[in-house]
Amino acid sequence: MTIKVLISGSGKMGREVLHAVSAEDDMEPVGVVDLLSTEEYISLPGEGEVLVPFERDPAALITRTRPDVIVDFTSAEWTPKLAEAALQDNVRLVSGTSGLSERFLSHLGEECSKRELGAVVAANFAIGAILMQQMSRMAARFYDNAEIIEQHHDGKADAPSGTSLATAKAIVDAHGKPMSVTATKRETIQGTRGGVVDGVAIHSVRLPGLVAHQEVIFGGPGETLRIRHDTSDRASFMPGVLLAVREVMNLKSLVVGLEGLFGFESEGTRQRADAG
Repeated sequence: MTIKVLISGSGKMGREVLHAVSAEDDMEPVGVVDLLSTEEYISLPGEGEVLVPFERDPAALITRTRPDVIVDFTSAEWTPKLAEAALQDNVRLVSGTSGLSERFLSHLGEECSKRELGAVVAANFAIGAILMQQMSRMAARFYDNAEIIEQHHDGKADAPSGTSLATAKAIVDAHGKPMSVTATKRETIQGTRGGVVDGVAIHSVRLPGLVAHQEVIFGGPGETLRIRHDTSDRASFMPGVLLAVREVMNLKSLVVGLEGLFGFESEGTRQRADAG
């Protein structure tokens, strides 16, 4: 079976997804939807000029191309609109958009369950980032103090990152209670100690030259444990994206977090049902 894939977004991530999907024997890119589209077609990577439809209206492009899956890396304002169009035609959604609200995820989960339709929403599609979160869960059982430093390129719209928030929640979940905040008697510059999620301080760095990086630091008497993941190229996200595209075809509900596809424990993972 060839999976027909519609890509949402024509920026750096969208084009990376388009390139990755084009290279797979069991997938076919059928179009690209982007609110900023100015052309009727967009060319596929590779030799020769192969064009696919390029439109602004997701509902119109879904009707035109009849995809099985939409892969979305856009914005928290655009993704809910895209999801509504996808749900109307029972098209599965794979999204890596940051900053999606709990209200939207709850609505998406309800609609997917009602339709027995698969969807995957993940803060990070890099395999190493998922393993970093799981290692942090393991360590959280043995430490009371933890902080996170996350670093991203200067074009990232939100802070802190979805990955750092998911990691902090995973740490607290595994610890069984909020972590202990290291008190500071005087903060000379407000915000220097970062934002705190249930006792886990998160520090965000935004600079040109970065892609995506995160370090989790646990502290105990006389020792520290550092767990770090670095992304040097957006290609690192593609194995996870391709995995999600294949797996979502067998789902009947929403899964939040790529770890849910690996069988790892996850606070945010919705029920997964294998195809009968």
